[in-house]
Amino acid sequence: MDPKLEAVSKVTVPEILDRKLRGERITCLTAYDYPTARLVDEAGIDTILVGDSLAQTVLGYDSTVPVTVDEMLHHLKAVRRAVRRALLMVDLPFGAYHTEVGRAVEAGIRYLKEGGAEAVKLEGGRRRAEVIRKLVEAEIPVVGHIGLTPQSVHSMGGYRVQGKTVESASDLVADAEAVEDAGAFAIVLEGVPRELAGIITRRLRIPTIGIGAGPECDGQVLVFHDLVGLSFQTPAKFVRSYADLTGTLRVALAEYRRDVLEGAYPDDRESYHWSPAVRAEFDRVRT
Repeated sequence: MDPKLEAVSKVTVPEILDRKLRGERITCLTAYDYPTARLVDEAGIDTILVGDSLAQTVLGYDSTVPVTVDEMLHHLKAVRRAVRRALLMVDLPFGAYHTEVGRAVEAGIRYLKEGGAEAVKLEGGRRRAEVIRKLVEAEIPVVGHIGLTPQSVHSMGGYRVQGKTVESASDLVADAEAVEDAGAFAIVLEGVPRELAGIITRRLRIPTIGIGAGPECDGQVLVFHDLVGLSFQTPAKFVRSYADLTGTLRVALAEYRRDVLEGAYPDDRESYHWSPAVRAEFDRVRT
C-alpha cells in the first residue's frame, strides 16, 4: 500500500460525511471476493460495495433481480476478510425490503452481525423513506440509490437514463431529498443527466456518489469487472475501462493449454526431486 495511505485512519460514516464538507472526492468500487477486495482496499479506495451486481458479474444471472440475501451474505463475508481501511457497504437485494420493513431490518442486522458490513444500500426514493428511517433507527447506516435503479429493470422497461424531462427530474430531486430526510448518509445517483446530478449534489447535505451521472457528484463508483474489462458485454457509455483482463487471461489460458499439450509444462524447474540419499536407497531396495 502507498505509504501515504497507511497514515489514513479507517474510513467511517462520519469521515464520508466530512468529505462533503471539505469538498474532497470519494472513491468507491465494487468487490465480491477476497482477492479483489484486498486489491481494491490496498489501492486506497474509500468505500467498497458488495453490490447486487454480483448477480451478473459473478453468478451469471441476466439481472440483479434473482440474487438472494444469503448469496449476498456469502460474498460479503469473503470481502470482509480482506478489507482493512475502506468503509464496507452491501446491497439489500430485490425482495429484501419491498414487502415488510421488518424484513429489511432483519437483513440489515444479519449483514452487520454476520457479514461485518458497515452500511447497507437500497434502491428507491420517497417510497423507501420509511424503510430507510427504520434501518437508521436500528443503528444501521444507509446509502440510498435513485435514478436508474437496476432492481426496477422490468418496470422501467430496461436500463434507461432517468430524469430526462422536467417532470421526471423534479421527481428525482424530491426522491433525493426524501432519502436524505429519512437519515441516509449518502446517495448513489445512477444513469441521470450530469446537470441534474449537479443540482441534486448542490441541494443535499449528504454526499452523492455517481455512476453514469457526470463529474459534479461528490464521488464516483464503478463495477470492478467493468473497470478491468471482465464484464463480457459492451460497457455502458459511462464506463472507462482501465485494463483488459479478459484479453490478458485468454492469452494466459491459451498458453497454459498449449504448454500442457506439448509437454512443456511442467519442466524440471517446476518439479520436486528426491535427495541423492533417497534415490540411492530406493534403487537398492528395488534391486
